[in-house]
Amino acid sequence: MDFFIASAYANDAASPQGGSFMSLAMLGIMVLIFYFLLYRPQAKRVKEHKNLVSSLSKGDEVLTQGGLLGKITKVTEEKDFVQVSFSENVEVAVQKAAITAVLPKGTIKSI
Repeated sequence: MDFFIASAYANDAASPQGGSFMSLAMLGIMVLIFYFLLYRPQAKRVKEHKNLVSSLSKGDEVLTQGGLLGKITKVTEEKDFVQVSFSENVEVAVQKAAITAVLPKGTIKSI
């Protein structure tokens, strides 16, 4: 049976050049790239959204994540919801985190 399959013999392995310092340097560079390209911009967006949500007040015109434009009619501090009026006699409770942007005054009338 030995004539069908050639025997494989291992060669002497060459020792790796460069050592562990180069590996640690590359790992450090990858961590820095990850921090500056991924983590830092996302943390900045989260901080801006948290400030936006905490500054909501009655009368603000807002855009929701669903793309609806409305005016805030009631804000409660103890709950995580605001009352938003989308048209006459239509008020909906919207979670504060679902508010995407606060629009300039008069935006709803101009649309």
